[in-house]
Order: sequence, then C-alpha cells, then structure tokens
Amino acid sequence: MAFPFDTPRAGASRRAPGPGPADPYGTDVLRLDPHRDGPGARRPRSREVRLETGMVLEDVQTGFVGAVIRVETSGGMRIVELEDRRGRRRSFPLGGGFWLEGRPIVALPPLPGPAAAAPGDGLTGPGGRRLTNSGSVAVSQRRARVARASRIWVEGRQDADLVEHVWGDDLAEAGIVVQLLEGVDNLEEVLEVMGPTPDVRAGVLVDHLIEGSKESRIAGRVQDRWAGAVLVVGHPFVDVWQAVRPARVGLPSWPEVPRGTDIKHGTLEALGWPHASQADIAQGWRRILARVRDYRDLEPALLGRVEELIDFVTEPGAR
Repeated sequence: MAFPFDTPRAGASRRAPGPGPADPYGTDVLRLDPHRDGPGARRPRSREVRLETGMVLEDVQTGFVGAVIRVETSGGMRIVELEDRRGRRRSFPLGGGFWLEGRPIVALPPLPGPAAAAPGDGLTGPGGRRLTNSGSVAVSQRRARVARASRIWVEGRQDADLVEHVWGDDLAEAGIVVQLLEGVDNLEEVLEVMGPTPDVRAGVLVDHLIEGSKESRIAGRVQDRWAGAVLVVGHPFVDVWQAVRPARVGLPSWPEVPRGTDIKHGTLEALGWPHASQADIAQGWRRILARVRDYRDLEPALLGRVEELIDFVTEPGAR
C-alpha cells in the first residue's frame, strides 16, 4: 500500500549519531553515505536482507524512516509497514529503494514461520471446491498479477485488516490494492494526488456514513467532482469493530458506549479486556479479528458495501 501523498524530503539531514532514551530508532540511517564518504568510494551494491520486526529502514523516495511493524500481502503485492518515532505508520512495496544502517538493501519478506491455516479453511462449495473467506471459489493455481491503477481506500488500519482478512484472495486475484486514508478528512487531498478518471477508479469505504453527517458531506463533494471515477460507500457503524457479529466475542449485541467515551475503550471495558493504553486497544482488535473466520461472521451492512466497491474498480474498462 503506497502513500502517494507523502512529501519527499529535500535531502538527508545530518543528525548527531547515537541513540538515546528519546530516540529508540538510533542514528540517522544516512549518516554514512557510501556514495561519497571515503576516498575513492565506489557506488555500493544493494544487498538482499530478510526483514525482521524492529529493523529501522528508510524509504529512499520519501525519506520516511521507521521500524518494521509487519510484512503482509495486499492486492497480490508484498508490503512492509513502518512506524516512525512519532507513531505514524506508512506502508511500502518490498524490494529495492530502502536503506538499512546506512547502506542500500533489497528488502525481502521474513523467513516463513510455522505453517498457518489457509484462508477459507472450512468453507467448501459445490463439488467440495474450496471457497475463500469471502465465499467465492478459490483459485488453486493463481499467478501473481500486476496491481491495477484503480484502488480501494479505507479509513484506517483496522478497516484494512478486516477487508484483507475476508476479501484478500479476491483482491489479489483482481490485482486491487487497499490503501489507507488515515481518516476521511484526508479523502479530498488523497484524490487530488491520485487523479481518478473513468478508467482509473477509486472506491472508498467510510465508517459511519449516515445522512447529514460530516462523512456524507465529504462523500457528496467528491462524487460530484469525480463523477463516474469515484464511488464512496459506507456502513452505519461508528467503528468497523461493530461490523463483526457480536456473538463472535460472546456478546448478544455491541455495548452502548456513552457519548464522550472512546468507542474502542468502552467496548473493551464492556468485554472485561485490558483497555488502558493504545497497546491494549491494538491487542483487543487482534483478538476480535482472530475470531472472524469468514464472511459469515460479518454484518450484511458491511458485506454488501465491500462487494460493491470491488465490482466498481474491476468493471470492464477499469484498469
């Protein structure tokens, strides 16, 4: 998942070397420049490196520096998610274009761990054919596909997690990449950069899209401006957590969180799960997501909207 609205920096800064308590990421990865440092220095060759959680990388194109959070597949592409010292996260395709410890590398996925269950395990269709988590027939020998120019945008990481978990196989087969808005307020700016057209489309999934809301006003503006090129759909839930059927976490219904209380905090408190910190909230979401087996564990109000977006960005003529 690329972030085209990042601003490339105008040259590397020369920060003082040495990590400290306020700098968990250590020294500037460009402190030593093998292109220029040292007499007779020759152009360095990128070495291949298997990524590990916690490695600090710099994306050369944007200058974004962050620690490796995870490596995943999106739309058939392998990407790495980095988190900088301020907690901001960005995702980049694996391959060349990174620096590690002052030298260029080709970022490779981590070595495989123990075998995990395949998506859609337990779902079978007519004739015993395996189905994906979304309920479509799984392709047994899928070829890697180049990503389309059309994209699906979602508000945040947890929305993307859920979409990838249920529709990941379908998206990879179609070559559709899911990208993050980091909030619906950024939608118009993101579309300005992308420049949608009738054949390069943007499908957008918005939380809590109800009549008269801020979200509905933004959706109306962008669909008027990019008519035929942008489709904004939404679900009625305040947070995508509520698109998971509450029975999956042992509740008859999601709790009514009082106004003024963060919905994630309030939900975890009602479940009796840790909820004091952002780490608790992240862990709580992982616990919820782990209980989503396939599309049957999601509410129809979300299922239909995601299917609508996939159809929109894969219609004949869209690329």
